[in-house]
Amino acid sequence: VYRSEIEQAEDPQKVRAEKIAEYREKYANPYIAAAQGMVDDVIDPRETRKRLIRGMETLIAKSESHPKRRHGNMPL
Repeated sequence: VYRSEIEQAEDPQKVRAEKIAEYREKYANPYIAAAQGMVDDVIDPRETRKRLIRGMETLIAKSESHPKRRHGNMPL
């Protein structure tokens, strides 16, 4: 995205490092994504297993109910 700006800079490595740091601050942050509604929750990696197990347990007890058919197949 900033290729020409980096190539034209006196110190390309420094400008590249600054752009990477700026990107990480703006976009590579889970808390910003959560604030914008892009993710539901930010969890500690140590809690991942517990959260997955809890989610699977709720799916085991889930039952689907389909609405009763109002109309059958029409004979052709």
